Amino acid sequence: MDKSFNLKAFHESTTKELDVTKDRVRNLIGNSNWGEDGRYKEYILRNIIRKFLPSNLKIGTGFIVKNENEEYKCSSQIDILIFDSSYSILFSEGDFFIVSPNSVKAIIEVKTNIENQSLNEAVEKINKNISFINNHSVFAGIFSFEGYPENNVTEENLKQKLISIHKSNKRLNHICLNKDIFIKFWPILSKYSVYRINNLSFSYFISNLVYSVTNQNMQNESDLWFPINKESEKLFDINLGGNDDR
Repeated sequence: MDKSFNLKAFHESTTKELDVTKDRVRNLIGNSNWGEDGRYKEYILRNIIRKFLPSNLKIGTGFIVKNENEEYKCSSQIDILIFDSSYSILFSEGDFFIVSPNSVKAIIEVKTNIENQSLNEAVEKINKNISFINNHSVFAGIFSFEGYPENNVTEENLKQKLISIHKSNKRLNHICLNKDIFIKFWPILSKYSVYRINNLSFSYFISNLVYSVTNQNMQNESDLWFPINKESEKLFDINLGGNDDR
């Protein structure tokens, strides 16, 4: 590879961009409105992800509605909703959408600090929405800007949490704990892998998202999206045993 190219630095710049902008609202309004601070973080993350998506996919926030047994039902609000725009859109206004389940490609819960805001609550919410969609191929992720400092990322601290997540929600497949720690679920192997990829966790979450939601085969382009071999940065596996139902 031409040494003038630096893909690792390119992907690290995604982290830097999110890192330098994430606290702008908080710095101005302090703790007077945590809701608005959270919505701002969702906004900047959506804008970053949008840059990597193909033109047939739209990203925003919103709801999913469906008719089940002649009864109309609605999901809870989804922080980040990605859907195929070739399907009809029931309602749109700016970045706010209401869509049907068949169009949905990804749902993401966004947290400022997952350690303080309860991983269990985030899992419960995303589990309900995944069950509502009832599509095993949907990318389902939790993205946290902060949380779990280095000394808290241990197999002992995370094992029961990840086992509990799997028991309640076998479709949550990607978790970003902070800018350094990335967790991926491998359904065939029935295990979670926890990686320390310094300043690349945000980027690897997004690259896995893009890989999941696009219809193109990106296998021969993987080096462009994943600039390091994360397996060499693995901290540990959480083996769940048995076969996954996906």
